Amino acid sequence: MKALLVVLSMLALVAAGCSGDADPPSTGGDTHGTQIEVGGRDALQWGDGEYGVVLAHGAVFDAASWEEQAAAIADQGATVIAVEDIAPESIAAAVAKLQDDGHPDVALVGGSAGADAILQLASQQPDLPDQLVLLSPNKVVDGLGGEPKLFIASEDEPVAGVSQQLADRSPGEGNDVILLPGSSHAQNIFDGENGDEALDAILQRLAG
Repeated sequence: MKALLVVLSMLALVAAGCSGDADPPSTGGDTHGTQIEVGGRDALQWGDGEYGVVLAHGAVFDAASWEEQAAAIADQGATVIAVEDIAPESIAAAVAKLQDDGHPDVALVGGSAGADAILQLASQQPDLPDQLVLLSPNKVVDGLGGEPKLFIASEDEPVAGVSQQLADRSPGEGNDVILLPGSSHAQNIFDGENGDEALDAILQRLAG
């Protein structure tokens, strides 16, 4: 009889776990952004903090590719928008939205093609960004403002030297370069063994 009761108790527990009333397992928080529209283009938004951050992805990525990084940035007190269209005017529209929503200081973060678009915009409007954080930019530009800049690249990728040239040629203080081991390019760095180091550097810079 005791054995039968044990079996019945176990079946009841299994049934409770499968019912709609059972608590779902924890996923550690939802990292998916909210779908929004910026300048007539799709974008994703995370958080509602005071500081504004715009993310511009690389050519083979999309806005959702920033999910992990965007959620981490938002968690430390920022409102983050990842644009789907990385044209300079779309990035500028995202900055304008954040400013209109009460976030006067906006950082621009981009990887590869997104970093190049940010550089183009920042050279045209040097007073626009509060700071720049760029992964593996592909070209050197002139006309940047004096805002702090952080350049991150892998030391063995072909464009590694571009980050150092940009830091050396840009005005202002706080222009730093981090060259990580390996050859991963831009957002691919997050998938490698140096991904945590890259993200930590970005979070520290944006938090400052």
